[in-house]
Amino acid sequence: MISSALIGELATLSLMAFALGMDAFSVGLGMGMIPLRLRQIAKIGAVIGLFHMGMPLGGMMIGRLLSVHFGTIATMIGGGLLLMLGLQMAASSLSSNDKPFVTPIGIGLLLFSVSVSLDSFSVGLSLGIYGARVVVTILLFGLISMFLTWAGLMMGRKFRNWVGSYSELLGGCILFGFGLKLLII
Repeated sequence: MISSALIGELATLSLMAFALGMDAFSVGLGMGMIPLRLRQIAKIGAVIGLFHMGMPLGGMMIGRLLSVHFGTIATMIGGGLLLMLGLQMAASSLSSNDKPFVTPIGIGLLLFSVSVSLDSFSVGLSLGIYGARVVVTILLFGLISMFLTWAGLMMGRKFRNWVGSYSELLGGCILFGFGLKLLII
């Protein structure tokens, strides 16, 4: 029989995972504006899921000592990366070159994954203080962020068809706005 304390912990961790995965969903909406194949979308979601597992795991391992310092720094780095990606994507849409400047392939995928999962590092630091169940936490964070990323990318892909040639500019603006939000709030 499952105890009510375990159910409460699972519910809390699931809500936290959903909240952390919403940035991946939002950024996925913007990134979905560039032409992506379904195979690329699957890979992007899986990589972001892995980053959302690794970052809180690293945070939980480091624990209480560094949580005060890295929480703000992680958010600022993530916001800066999203600002940079958004500006590059918007600038690329205004150039005569048909190929997008930033694509979620190779180093672009790593930058994208780091930018949306840095906040889960600082949450992992906090969870390490409270002794949350490590395996349950990282599995929930990874799976939920992976599914939310897929949902955002697929919705962005559909929306791109409606917006047409302005889709990459709109995607860049979404990424830029989300980065600005991270830096201001």
